Amino acid sequence: MTPEDLQRIRTRHFLNTGAVGLGTIALSHLFAVEGRTATTDGKLSPLAPKPPHFAPKAKNVIFLFMEGAPSQIDLFDPKPKLQEWHGKPLPPEMTKDLKLAFTRPTAAVLASPRVFQKHGQSGIEISDWLPHTAQVADDLCVVRSMFSEAFNHHPGQAMLFSGAIQFGRPTIGSWVVYGLGSESQNLPGFVVLSSGKGTSGGSNNWSSGFLSSSYAGVPFRSAGDPILYVSNPPGMSRDMQRLRLDSLGRLNEEHYQETGDAEISSRIQSYELAFRMQTAAPELLDFFERATKRARHVTASARSRRTLMR
Repeated sequence: MTPEDLQRIRTRHFLNTGAVGLGTIALSHLFAVEGRTATTDGKLSPLAPKPPHFAPKAKNVIFLFMEGAPSQIDLFDPKPKLQEWHGKPLPPEMTKDLKLAFTRPTAAVLASPRVFQKHGQSGIEISDWLPHTAQVADDLCVVRSMFSEAFNHHPGQAMLFSGAIQFGRPTIGSWVVYGLGSESQNLPGFVVLSSGKGTSGGSNNWSSGFLSSSYAGVPFRSAGDPILYVSNPPGMSRDMQRLRLDSLGRLNEEHYQETGDAEISSRIQSYELAFRMQTAAPELLDFFERATKRARHVTASARSRRTLMR
């Protein structure tokens, strides 16, 4: 190509002749940023979306665990047999192998004072403490067949979230992200919203267990930054943070090449996710503040209703 030919080339001509190639490059980049490709920056992203085995019917999984509610025998699970033993201890043949945490097997039985009635076409028995819930009985699925050998809150929660009393297994949220991935590359795929003092099981209830730490739940705080340390300290700019992460990433990459430890790769991905979250944090904080206010309002209303019931 002669110098004269180069002079005749104009930007519009270049875009007209190279638009297809540029568009393909741009589309590929956008897919990679959104995690819709198999790799991101040459590495397999643990949070990349994965094709499900069946046609999906839901976009999100929201699991509400409301620890501290009234006992199930006062709400959905009538125990008519307890009325026969109310105020009396159970016979020895029923308690000889019974293990209890905070009381003696010889303690007197306390039956529920609530009145249960069948509701809806399904005939679900619901107590008089839930008159409005009883009106939508046919929209509920009440499971009364759950069983656990745990008799304390902490191991009982471990059983509920991970399927085992012993700690160290992945929890349900970790399995969901492990199996399906996440379409967002700027926020965690598994987040935890807590209120009050939280659960007695603590972080074990959102642990990734033996899976990579990339699949662990990320708790959102109710005060300050929604995610701990998501904001840079004073004097630390975004460019400085980028340089710091690049240097740290190179060291971790060298260590990964030497050891092949998948947890190091997860650590690199976690650092990069945290960097991307800093951009999404303002919107995230606004959402979380509104959600927290709503949760506090619902909790206060529930306490008022329980006070009136008493």
